[in-house]
Amino acid sequence: MAKKSMIAREKKREALVKKYASKRAELKEIINDESKPMDERFRATLKLAKLPRNSSAVRLHNRCQLTGRPHAYYRKLKISRIALRDLGSAGQIPGMVKSSW
Repeated sequence: MAKKSMIAREKKREALVKKYASKRAELKEIINDESKPMDERFRATLKLAKLPRNSSAVRLHNRCQLTGRPHAYYRKLKISRIALRDLGSAGQIPGMVKSSW
């Protein structure tokens, strides 16, 4: 199980990303539009830099929904390999059988 503080920090980041997503998209559109004057694009860059760092989607990290583990994460199932193995062994995932030989 991951530290509760790390899981809480990740949830806080998710909330910030969601809150600032539209504002970041607008500013990035202004910055990337080469038909706009350079000073307007520069002001948009400064505004983007003033937004919280954790509002950037790049800073999000995938975590297992069951344990909070950040490594060995299966995107399709949204759980880690360890949780997947436990659920598979318990027969809670349809069609999955733990192999043994």
